[in-house]
Amino acid sequence: MIVLDASVMIAVLDPHDVHFTRARELFRANSTQRVVAHRLTMAESLVVAARANLTVAVALALATLGVGRLDEPDDPVELAELRAHTGLRMPDACVLLAARRDGASLATFDRRLAHTAQGEGIPVLGFDQLG
Repeated sequence: MIVLDASVMIAVLDPHDVHFTRARELFRANSTQRVVAHRLTMAESLVVAARANLTVAVALALATLGVGRLDEPDDPVELAELRAHTGLRMPDACVLLAARRDGASLATFDRRLAHTAQGEGIPVLGFDQLG
């Protein structure tokens, strides 16, 4: 299973995004894997679409790509401790917690999140392509 960061979901749908090609390659190379997003991450990736009244279309595009949504509730104590320990923003802490909890890989183009996940022993996809 792969837990997606918003940076990957945003990039895969925007041909003008600097990471568009990498995001498409990541999806192609992992087409047999279950790909999921934390519900907060899903909402974060839909903000620009919401401003343009395209939320349903973008959510459908993500679903068509096979992106599932993690609805398992987070333990607030565990999430707070992870955020305090890592200094990550709450959305990134949610992604990290989901990957750690489910024994999943994490896909991100965010350097800080990638380094933190690697430090936690979580396999990271996407970031290694940044050099």
